[in-house]
Amino acid sequence: KCALSAWNRNKASAMLSSKPYLLRALHEWIVDNHCTPHLVVDALLQGVVVPAEHIKDGQLVLNVSPSAVVGLALGQNEITFSARFGGVARNICVPIYAVQGIYARENGQGMMFPPENIPEPDPTDGGGNGAQKAASTRPTLRVVK
Repeated sequence: KCALSAWNRNKASAMLSSKPYLLRALHEWIVDNHCTPHLVVDALLQGVVVPAEHIKDGQLVLNVSPSAVVGLALGQNEITFSARFGGVARNICVPIYAVQGIYARENGQGMMFPPENIPEPDPTDGGGNGAQKAASTRPTLRVVK
């Protein structure tokens, strides 16, 4: 039986999300097996920057193979890259919380993730609303029906 001190228990409960690590590992695994990695994204969440004309039922499936994207960065908090949509180069930004899954196009193998809580803006980030501050520095999508 493992006995943790109070400090270790508090530290263990504050661990980073495993999702970005799993995304990076699965992306590498899919590419190493000569398959095409696709991300399933909830395109309606705040902070998601994708071409609105390609969103279907609130989702977007993105081909993130090395031959389809430029500058792919699978970061701790977001995934960014450039890709062409209908021949037009676009910069894409997907917060990790908006990624619903990753799979190989050829055989469907991969992983879907359970929905997670969207982080609240930090009220101590300089006195302003974090969401408004982010919106002023980076474009966001809004679906108008």
